[in-house]
Amino acid sequence: MLIYLVAGARPNFMKIAPIVRALQEQQVLSFKIIHTGQHYDREMNDVFFEELGIPQPDVFMAAGGGSHAQQTAKIMVGFEELCVEERPAAVLVVGDVNSTLACSIVAKKLGIPVAHVEAGLRSGDMAMPEEINRLVTDSISDWFFATEPAAVEHLRREGKADSKIHYVGHVMVDNLLYQAGKLAHADTGGFETVPFKARALEQYGRYGVVTLHRPSNVDEPATFVRIAGALKEIAADLPLIFPVHPRTRANLNRFGIDLGPNVTLAGPQAYMAFLHLWKDAAVVLTDSGGLQEETTALGVPCVTIRENTERPVTIEQGTNVLAGTDPAKIVAEVRKVLEGKGKQGRRPELWDGKAAERIVAVLAKEIG
Repeated sequence: MLIYLVAGARPNFMKIAPIVRALQEQQVLSFKIIHTGQHYDREMNDVFFEELGIPQPDVFMAAGGGSHAQQTAKIMVGFEELCVEERPAAVLVVGDVNSTLACSIVAKKLGIPVAHVEAGLRSGDMAMPEEINRLVTDSISDWFFATEPAAVEHLRREGKADSKIHYVGHVMVDNLLYQAGKLAHADTGGFETVPFKARALEQYGRYGVVTLHRPSNVDEPATFVRIAGALKEIAADLPLIFPVHPRTRANLNRFGIDLGPNVTLAGPQAYMAFLHLWKDAAVVLTDSGGLQEETTALGVPCVTIRENTERPVTIEQGTNVLAGTDPAKIVAEVRKVLEGKGKQGRRPELWDGKAAERIVAVLAKEIG
């Protein structure tokens, strides 16, 4: 029985990688990796897939670019052709990108069952395109693989049958633990950020890591300027390194934002290089959903620069605090961490590196 594993962007591959490895081990279901091409990333080369321990995608659709509607439409047209030609037994989608939404709709209309990994996450913020993608995907999926108890409760409230909801843990944590194990034996000397890390630890004994990419933070001049002011203030006491998303860098220039000499700007980082950087940070400041979870998994303090989060377990149990975009609150939360008064979190239940095995076991029972 053939399953299509759909990915549209670099983080999606990190989520399907553990599932690929579990499928290879189990050898009951066959699979094809479908890359929609939603985001073209020149760094997704042979080494990238080798690091993940998975083969190159079987299909590359090159459906990226354009507005949300144009992109979604291109993915739907291309994916429909694939499904009609081969009729997979199921389609597995991950996360909340446009590819997740587009391929779910196509599969469901063709009568092909859909499995959604990371189902049930809700921010309550309908201004987020990802929230719309989550809601629509979960409204038509057949199997729901949840990462945390809040997601299970959302799905139940929305009328999903308990028999279709599976609390399995988190494939991103599976991948994180897998990569951390490889990193322990890797040659890290060639990573771009190694000189910063060595210098910061030698001179200050610690450093912080920043990532910002959400439109609500970096596309609004007033908001971005306020956040930048907080970063500048924090950097007076703690050297910061900021791997900058291309759109974020463009807006730094467009808005004339100067972060000062103690914030080091770097280019986007490959997964292993970035993991090597943030795993030893005193604190991570971010608006990324995935990084909230990964920092919780490794016990690294995280200050989230957002007004909401669809990942409440990172706050309830983990090392994450929600600071919003108020500069005073951001600075205050970082200072708590630096003074040893930050929250002590723990790794949530089932975030043990075996989520993919549980997912594959369910799929094998349902369609194998």
